[in-house]
Amino acid sequence: MSHSIQCSCGKLKGTLNPNGDVNRCVCYCADCQAFARFLKKENETLDERGGTTIIQTLPAHVAFTEGMEYLSCMCLTSNGLLRWYAACCHTPIGNTPPNLNMSFVGLIHTCLNSDQSSLDEAFGSACMHVNTKHAIGEDKPKPTGVLFGTFRILGMMLKARFDGSYKRTPFFVVGSGTPISMPKVLSDQELEDVMPVA
Repeated sequence: MSHSIQCSCGKLKGTLNPNGDVNRCVCYCADCQAFARFLKKENETLDERGGTTIIQTLPAHVAFTEGMEYLSCMCLTSNGLLRWYAACCHTPIGNTPPNLNMSFVGLIHTCLNSDQSSLDEAFGSACMHVNTKHAIGEDKPKPTGVLFGTFRILGMMLKARFDGSYKRTPFFVVGSGTPISMPKVLSDQELEDVMPVA
């Protein structure tokens, strides 16, 4: 089933056609919280515990149809994940490994809310809750589905590697393996400013 991808101002648009290769999770890690703070989108992105709802799938299932010039990325550190967002309105889009060969994208719910169908209807309920020790508040959520979810993701990545579909990605220039947008790497001070207080 096709699902729309769209930034909040509508300049960046695309589609997700997961064909069953999908895993829905909620991540509470400090880095995901920092990304939302960097974009000044905490209220839209994070739940009350600091969790980010993420649809994990393969880049081959993602296509952008309008506004590719607005697709930008940043890294919290020089060897960290590429964190993609729409430069036009700072809507978080998703996370990918910095290497083309590792076929994976975690799409953030903020770019998937334009369809009338809910995330539950489109992708099922979240079956994986990870990095819960970084959740906000004392009563931390319990980690769930980590082992199953990890194996599911690894299976998707291995499949893409074997059938060559890892080369179909809107996030990298396939010939060179470089990101389509030069990542902004945060300085030490910028990183300190956005990281949650321990």
